[in-house]
Amino acid sequence: MLLPVKVAHGVRDGSVSLAYRRWRRQDVEPGRVFTTVAGLVRVEDVAVVDPAAISDADAVAAGWPDADRLRARLAGDESLPTYRVRLAWAGEDPRIALRESVDLTDDDVAELDRRLERLDRAAAHGAWTLAYLRMILERPEVRAPDLAASVGRETAPFKIDVRKLKNLGLTISHAVGYSISPRGEAYLARTRR
Repeated sequence: MLLPVKVAHGVRDGSVSLAYRRWRRQDVEPGRVFTTVAGLVRVEDVAVVDPAAISDADAVAAGWPDADRLRARLAGDESLPTYRVRLAWAGEDPRIALRESVDLTDDDVAELDRRLERLDRAAAHGAWTLAYLRMILERPEVRAPDLAASVGRETAPFKIDVRKLKNLGLTISHAVGYSISPRGEAYLARTRR
């Protein structure tokens, strides 16, 4: 479930506890935890609701000034059910601690080698992981579309690939572009790939 930045931060600080979505079928289950820009968010409850029954208090709990504006912004086909998703902040993004860990053992380096090689083998566009890491190291905080163009890729799939590196704690996302994390630098200094 994608949350806008403002909503994710609202869940973190407690000012937002609800989200409303129109889906063909329920897209998330209670108990699911997902990563947002503000940390981990847990789905507490999901229920189908009548959009007309959304109160102003419900809208404020979803980060909207009033129910009319929330209803006007509900995306999707109006014939689809409207879901109320109750949300709670579940903690810091574990990738933050991971990206700061620089004391890599030989086993850590071997495991990262293995995982990156698997990503390379699975890619239709060929081996990319080390090239992207080195490019981001040399060109920190450069716009993703510019980085993608420099390797002949479309922006959206390029960003998906960089997110895979971020999930391993090797890169950091910024408002504009990326940088290599301390863990990523330690890995590049140690790998023999």
